[in-house]
This record gives sequence, structure tokens and C-alpha cells, in this order.
Amino acid sequence: MNYSFKKITILTGHYGVGKTNLAVNMAMYLRRTGTVSVVDADIVNPYFRTADFKRLFEDNDITSFCPMYAGTNLDTPVLDFDMENIIASGDRVIIDVGGDDAGAFALGRYRHIFQKYANNTDMLYVFNMYRREDFSPQEAAGILRDIEGACGMKCTALVNNSNLGAETDFDTVRSSFEFGRELEGLTGLDTAFTAVPEGSPQNEGFFEVKRMVELPWERSSR
Repeated sequence: MNYSFKKITILTGHYGVGKTNLAVNMAMYLRRTGTVSVVDADIVNPYFRTADFKRLFEDNDITSFCPMYAGTNLDTPVLDFDMENIIASGDRVIIDVGGDDAGAFALGRYRHIFQKYANNTDMLYVFNMYRREDFSPQEAAGILRDIEGACGMKCTALVNNSNLGAETDFDTVRSSFEFGRELEGLTGLDTAFTAVPEGSPQNEGFFEVKRMVELPWERSSR
């Protein structure tokens, strides 16, 4: 992969596009070359969150931060991180943001901090063309604009994370390339990289990911 991660990587996007799975894979990738912190800034979705990987992170010397009530049955949409200290204390920081504009709204409180690191921050818009059967590039572009409006920040690049969960293979991803090209045209943004399943063909624009996040019924069946 030829994409160079900056000090701060913010992951935004539609509900259910796979941001959390991507964040975990990115953290595992980046810890090979330096210190990594993962901030769970998802105040919307209680099912898939980086807080669920606390043990994995601890075992791999990855520092994680999550809202006070993450992992409980209390729905308290509050973020209270010392973001400036988190950013200053490590080499790289990955921030997993909740879906759509509702999830991105809370990110805006830290906008003034990210502005200090403007040249070393990427806000990546993660898309999955399979999120819904009728999901279109036009709708994806609209969600991106809503997210930017909610947090007062601009996305810097796209990430193609088109997948069908456990059924994903390289053909699944390859079929999304035209969707991605159309979304690039609508937004004026380049695709930073495309997430592909393990064992896919090698390409400088591909980032190989492992499926880490389990669906609720998969966890309950173990």
C-alpha cells in the first residue's frame, strides 16, 4: 500500500460501512512502526465499537480510549476526551467516529485541536456500496456533505470499504470500483486506499484487512 498515514486519522461514514473493523486493522498495522492510540468516538452505535477490542489492544501495546459508559446498557451520548494530550502523547491516533452527521456532530467540539494539526490530519470518508441494495454514489456524496456540515471539518479523502461481511471476496470489492470512481467525481476527493480481504491480489492501492468485528448473533452463538 502506498498510502502514508498521517499522525491523526479520523474515520467517518455511513452507519454500518465497517469503520470499526477498519480502525482495528489500521491500529494493528500501524503498531509495527510506532505507538498507536485508538479513540472510540462513536456515541451512536452500541453494537460495533472499538471499545470491544480493549484486550486485543492491550496485548499489542495499543492504547485505547472510549466514552465512560461504552460497553454498558447506558446510552449516554457524551464525549469527554483530553484529545490534545492523546494526540501529543503518541505517534499516531485513529479516531473511530459514529455514523452519519449524528455521529460526526460530537467531533466538532475538538475541531480547534485538529486545526492545530491541519497538515498532519486526514479525515477519511469510508464508503460501502453494499450498505443497501439501492445505495447510490449520489446518496453517499450527500452523507459526506452532511458529515462535514455537522462537525465543521472537511473530508480529505475516500476509503473504499465495500464488503459483504463474511461473504466478501476480491470480486466483491472489484465490483465496487466503478461506484468509487463516480463518488470521486461527485466529491472531488481521491480514494486513499481500498480495503480488500486477506489473500487478495497485491496492489499499491489496496489495504488488506481481516474481519475482526462479529455480528451480535455470531457472538451469541459461540
